[in-house]
Amino acid sequence: MTNQKVLLLFFSLSSLWLTACSDRQLEVIPRDRLSDATIWTDAGTADLFLNDIYNNLPDGNNWEDPFENYSDNSMSGFSWASSRNLEQESSYTPAVYPAGTLNIYWDTNYGHIRKCNVFIDKVTSAELPEEYKSARIAEARFLRAYFYHILWMAYGGVPLITEPLDRLTQEDAIFRPRASAEETALFIIDELDAASQILQNTNELGRATKGAALTLKGWVELYYASPLYNEGNLSERWLQAAATNREVIDLGLYALYPEYGTLFLPEGNNNQEGIFFRQYFPRLKGGRETGLMGTPYTLNGGHTSWGAINPTQDLVDDYAMANGKPISDPSSGYDPQNPYANRELRFYESIVYDGSYWYNDTIYTRLGVNSPNALDLSDASDATNTAYNLRKRMNPNIPLGADNWDGATSNQHYYYFRFAEVLLSYAEAQNEAVGPDPSVYEAINSVRERNPADPYLPPLQDGLSQQEMREVIRRERRVELAFEDKRRWDMLRWKTAEQIYSEGLHAMRIERQNGQWQYTVVQAPGGRRNFSPKNYFFPIPQQVLDQNEVIRSQNGGPDNLSNGQNPGY
Repeated sequence: MTNQKVLLLFFSLSSLWLTACSDRQLEVIPRDRLSDATIWTDAGTADLFLNDIYNNLPDGNNWEDPFENYSDNSMSGFSWASSRNLEQESSYTPAVYPAGTLNIYWDTNYGHIRKCNVFIDKVTSAELPEEYKSARIAEARFLRAYFYHILWMAYGGVPLITEPLDRLTQEDAIFRPRASAEETALFIIDELDAASQILQNTNELGRATKGAALTLKGWVELYYASPLYNEGNLSERWLQAAATNREVIDLGLYALYPEYGTLFLPEGNNNQEGIFFRQYFPRLKGGRETGLMGTPYTLNGGHTSWGAINPTQDLVDDYAMANGKPISDPSSGYDPQNPYANRELRFYESIVYDGSYWYNDTIYTRLGVNSPNALDLSDASDATNTAYNLRKRMNPNIPLGADNWDGATSNQHYYYFRFAEVLLSYAEAQNEAVGPDPSVYEAINSVRERNPADPYLPPLQDGLSQQEMREVIRRERRVELAFEDKRRWDMLRWKTAEQIYSEGLHAMRIERQNGQWQYTVVQAPGGRRNFSPKNYFFPIPQQVLDQNEVIRSQNGGPDNLSNGQNPGY
């Protein structure tokens, strides 16, 4: 690293992370004395390097086409969006990639991994306090595992690189083969296990902790135990996932926040439910694009949204009735001609639907009325394609305007992991391993209840079979974690994407017939989806294959590679 690059790094990071600096870190180091060696002799400047790695975590509040749109929970109103055109045709190729999934890009994540490797290498040999070195290296190993787990979910087995590589000195030796998917999973699990034994057992804001490492480990183990990677349904994998998630529960640090809707707003920041999250700060580092994309098209006559996050009817149908019963239950009280009455609280705190109130305006998505927010069956405007807009994670207390980027910044945090997910993961793993024992009921009922003083839903009835509990858990996971970019991964690991997408995505058409408003479920414009077995993994980018002869030479093996590529591409 040249002195000039170090200077640029130092000053750019300083501007972003002054709040994390001590008085010592704020001392100005003369330009002619700042070098690569200087960074690693001072804990303050070393921390700036590590903070920059944290800043490379997915920027979940600033995606124009969020990863949720690559599932059946929501869809973009833009016909040109990658989540629309590539998903409709199942047209991923090694040379064609979705622009909205930058967080899974091969080169992007390996760039972040290289930073982790540099940090670990430099701090290991630096003359810094051993306690500092141990703690910070554990954080870097956690972050490296995080980036690897994204690559693993997206591509399967990937090259496992744990030291800084230098093309100038190592030449072609920098090119490494793909490890198998199993080897990659076990590497990530081992790294997180090691980091969890060193990281502090605290709820430190925005940094890796013991709880964060164990939660990520439990998620990777759950994914590894799921049908995509566990065709033999090995119970020991489920048991291990259950044990790790149970360990997080037993830390005693985390609890459910009593108000679901507020949890995703600035007033709900820094609570006991958040385990690992990205912090946002208005004006300095706010989250703006999700707010611009998710809200209704117009409010009070003004253009306020670009209509890129439209919740689907398919998701809406999975919200229970207030009595806790699914709408498919004949005794639930659900009326298809009054579908929004007596639904569970999470529905009202997540979805803007026809007749609901948002930002000092009543939103009408029905047809036949003078409303710019009416269902857009022609797919020609920014109005919703499904008759729904997003309420969850939308801050109603900021100036709105589709072209008011600065005014639209908000500071609600973006959760990578929170305690409700741990409870759901434990319930799923334990149910798959041993069936619906009392601990499974306890975990699921905690999520459904949320607030003991004012429960969101009543507890489940006893006596469910393993299959019935599986269906409950999957429905609860979908609803509880909606719009947190989890659903696509669940569809992949459960291997349900083919069946789900074969049915397409749906909208609610509301129009007057014979003097009565009629509610009819229809396929959403742009709601057709194609999915083939190869799409359970993304293709290795063509440029990677072109550059790496070692990968190109890999054929067969446990992952059935063909010239280094995933099957089917």
